Amino acid sequence: MSAGILEVANAKINLSLKVKGRLPNGYHQLESLVVFASVADRITCNDADALGLEISGPFADQLIDEKNNLVLNAARVFAGALGRDPSVKFELEKNLPIASGIGGGSADAAAALRAMMRLWGDPVGSIDGIALQLGADVPVCVRKRPSFMTGVGESIRAVPRLPEIHAVLANPGIGVSTADVFQHLQAGPVDGPERLPLLPGVETLDLLVLWLEENGNDLEVPAMDIAPAIKTVIDELKATAGCRLARMSGSGATCFALYDNPFDSAEAAATLKKKHIDWWVTATRFLGSQ
Repeated sequence: MSAGILEVANAKINLSLKVKGRLPNGYHQLESLVVFASVADRITCNDADALGLEISGPFADQLIDEKNNLVLNAARVFAGALGRDPSVKFELEKNLPIASGIGGGSADAAAALRAMMRLWGDPVGSIDGIALQLGADVPVCVRKRPSFMTGVGESIRAVPRLPEIHAVLANPGIGVSTADVFQHLQAGPVDGPERLPLLPGVETLDLLVLWLEENGNDLEVPAMDIAPAIKTVIDELKATAGCRLARMSGSGATCFALYDNPFDSAEAAATLKKKHIDWWVTATRFLGSQ
């Protein structure tokens, strides 16, 4: 990548995800505990004569012909808030799989916004308002720290004292449409006021796992209906030595497993890579509260 303003677009992981219901405008009201992994896309940004984007990396081919890439949309919306043309050039190193439930596109858009703030300064008004125009996950990705995300993504509360977590991410090599997953869920209208789930002190992995066992991912079952391979991934993760908990992130198809230490996670990743050479598998860390 060339010299310029560099931003890291960390993978977004939904440790829990509850769908509270469907709003009259068609959006869904959610409650989710979100963390960010050390594995990431990378973006550089420079002033240019016109808006441009170059994409490299292992998943670049799936984005080359995408005219409405969220990075470009982020530049247009941000520049519009400043009343100027989006004359910037981005280079995106695409390391995260596409349509995989780990917020790759949203993380990229958020990284583009952070880069443009460093390049041009803060826009008039809230960056959250700009971010929300790009997608429900973009505001929390702008922060990229452990958070409770509620509503349609506009309400974000920082989660203190969350430990760093060793983990494995695994994707069976398929993308899943978020819209299709929600359609299979068939959520009813929102019933009653929004209530945040009680998250006690989770300074240790033991306490976090206890809480997560009571707070799952409502999209997991409908996603499995669409892509049965997701169940295979979860079962394979659960079978690895030292796995404390395994489930799907977001709307899938990427799944994660939690481990006590980096040795167990590295061994689990190596085992899965050897057994499933067509899967995307990586050992990683979920970044704790700063």
